[in-house]
Amino acid sequence: MAGHSKFKNIMHRKGAQDKKRSAMFSKLSREITVAAKMGMPDPDMNPRLRLAVNAAKAQSMPKDNIQRAIDKASMAGGEDYEEVRYEGYGPGGVALIVEALTDNRNRTATNVRTAFSKNGGNLGSEGSVSHGFERKGLIEYPASAGDEDTVLEAAIEAGADDVESSEDGHTIWTAADDLHAVASALEGTLGEAESVKLAWKPNITVEMDEAGASTLLKLVDTLDDDDDVQTVWGNYEISDEIMEKIG
Repeated sequence: MAGHSKFKNIMHRKGAQDKKRSAMFSKLSREITVAAKMGMPDPDMNPRLRLAVNAAKAQSMPKDNIQRAIDKASMAGGEDYEEVRYEGYGPGGVALIVEALTDNRNRTATNVRTAFSKNGGNLGSEGSVSHGFERKGLIEYPASAGDEDTVLEAAIEAGADDVESSEDGHTIWTAADDLHAVASALEGTLGEAESVKLAWKPNITVEMDEAGASTLLKLVDTLDDDDDVQTVWGNYEISDEIMEKIG
């Protein structure tokens, strides 16, 4: 239970997300609405909604926006979103999982397929790459939450599976079913997490060279820019040196 991770690179570049605040709020709102529609509109009674609300709070989304998204779930004639997962390969044989919430499957499928084909990738069928990932709970804390030993001890006490600490912060992994319980226990000792979510954790990662990384990140950014796409997961790893070169 330890180690250094570049998992923030594996997901996508956080900096790119920060520039798209309104688009990000829109995606967070969509997830809140879907979660509220699938269960109770009360975060305390609906684990998925609680995750969605916590994710929104972590991105400083205003309370009014969060409540509007919850209320939207009970409105007559509101949009009906469905969850869709796409899987495929990017440059260098990197495996990618794209999670989307859409009210038009054809539109989303066309956009995702086009993004892959124009950026050195190939869209596969569902299940074509997910066998190389594990469905896990992911909790992230900033480095200021405590030193490596403090966080490790808290994570073991809370029942986490694994911890990866670096100067950027702490990544805590749990079994998918244990995410809520572990996150609640950690909040008591470490405070509120930066993010709490279900994730796709790759079993093996692929180290990217500069050319491959540049094309791959264009693909990830293109997918991220799509309103229907919620999250892009991949099994790639990019060194800090290459990240600095390609910006």
